Amino acid sequence: MEILTLGDETLRQKAEPVGDIDPLIKKTAEDMIEALHKQRGVGLAGPQIGLLKRIFVVHVEGDDPRVFINPSIIETSPETVKYEEGCLSVPGVWADVVRPRRVKIQAWNERGRPFTLETQGILARVILHEYDHLEGVLFIDRLSVPKRNRVMAKLEKARRA
Repeated sequence: MEILTLGDETLRQKAEPVGDIDPLIKKTAEDMIEALHKQRGVGLAGPQIGLLKRIFVVHVEGDDPRVFINPSIIETSPETVKYEEGCLSVPGVWADVVRPRRVKIQAWNERGRPFTLETQGILARVILHEYDHLEGVLFIDRLSVPKRNRVMAKLEKARRA
């Protein structure tokens, strides 16, 4: 499974809802978790693999892998926290990003069962990061303009090298 990187326009497109949660979607979720583990990441969204569907997977330390299909953010906390983020689609770049401390999300799992999850900490951060991918937003878009410009210059320099 190829992971798209910055510059691929698919990453900037908004994902469409998943229709039926059928065996193909279940297999896609399994493949995404496998790719996530292979790349040593903590989250992977459909657009990152060229699938413009509203699906993402997460696996943070101390938790089981989770699948989110057609997720909706119900609530975020007013309190925020700054934490360093990276992204499989923006390799080699890490930057502090401010995000809500807590999130409440509704989605369907790979078995077609709806669920609601309220969480905080790293799991909340990863969920918000992956949800952004479904909206065509990358974590670097959440940086200040000067910081984003420095990151982009660093990426450009690395590409030319």
